[in-house]
Amino acid sequence: MTSDSTIWASLPVPAFLIDAKDNIRDVNSAGEGFLNASAKSVIGTPAWDLIAIDAPIEEAFDRARRNGTPLFVNDVDVGSGSRAPLQCALQIAPLQDHPGTMILMISPRELAGRMTQSHSVKSAAQSAIGMAEMLAHEIKNPLAGITGAAQLLSMNLSKEDLELTDLIVAESRRIVKLLEQVEQFGNLSAPDFRPVNIHDVLDRARRSALLGFGAHMRIVEDYDPSLPMVYGDPDQLLQVVLNLLKNASEAAGPKGGTIRIRSYFEHSFRLRRADGSGQSLPLQVEIIDDGPGLPDKIRADVFDPFVSGRENGTGLGLALVSKIISDHDGWISVTSVPGHTLFRLSLPRVPRGLDNKETT
Repeated sequence: MTSDSTIWASLPVPAFLIDAKDNIRDVNSAGEGFLNASAKSVIGTPAWDLIAIDAPIEEAFDRARRNGTPLFVNDVDVGSGSRAPLQCALQIAPLQDHPGTMILMISPRELAGRMTQSHSVKSAAQSAIGMAEMLAHEIKNPLAGITGAAQLLSMNLSKEDLELTDLIVAESRRIVKLLEQVEQFGNLSAPDFRPVNIHDVLDRARRSALLGFGAHMRIVEDYDPSLPMVYGDPDQLLQVVLNLLKNASEAAGPKGGTIRIRSYFEHSFRLRRADGSGQSLPLQVEIIDDGPGLPDKIRADVFDPFVSGRENGTGLGLALVSKIISDHDGWISVTSVPGHTLFRLSLPRVPRGLDNKETT
């Protein structure tokens, strides 16, 4: 028969035993991942010092303890000192034969969404790619003719009329540039998988940003040096990080701001797909900025093609990021409020047997 400790360790959601004094008595492996702390370091600590719940939970928690009844709370923000809040459902119940001790289980809505979103993102992206490539090909040819005609007309026009032809040429070139980005989006090759030191990728992206589009930004590194190798394509992962750094730099405006690049290991993080299969994604990279945040109207669709919060934005940067991470069998998520926007990349480690290959 399966032991209680095996069942406890196998629970797929963060779970905590909280004693009569509201101290943490035990925590499962998913709970360690949620707090980003070991069981040894949190046992005996007041629960509400580590688990931040955006609701008046303590009184309801005490009532459930006194009455010996379960308590269910839906759609509340739950965070910790090391992670931004996630919308979660809480399940609270008394532990049988242990008076005063309660079980608290936290079910992030983000985890539920992972079951289907990876597949839907990939399908939507593939459909958009096919249509976009066809349109790009058909539109570029007449645009070249429009640009050439405008340039010929400009040879015999007055200065006032030249402004109109110059506008035609400039806008035509802008559209061509957009179409080239669309074609790049569609022509992205399959990842060339290999063991990758993600910190090398992050450092290359950081240095490139500081020499160019992010020169006005302060970029802070917060790396876990013990992180194992990522299994991925170093060039495509570099493109992902550069796009995220560029977005953060542009959102900050000319006054600049701070970007924090963080890496850490979360052993309990698994992607569950609609077909029931799963993938362990323990390697986490976060790009955090203190800019104005994503506009409310696009926050839920920010990874869809042609969705942009900037004037003259193409809406392809984050869609490309999402496609690359999906092709890596990884996951990307975002939380955003004014002053704190966090993009989180969850990536697979190198499969067993390939650990000793040459790294990049």
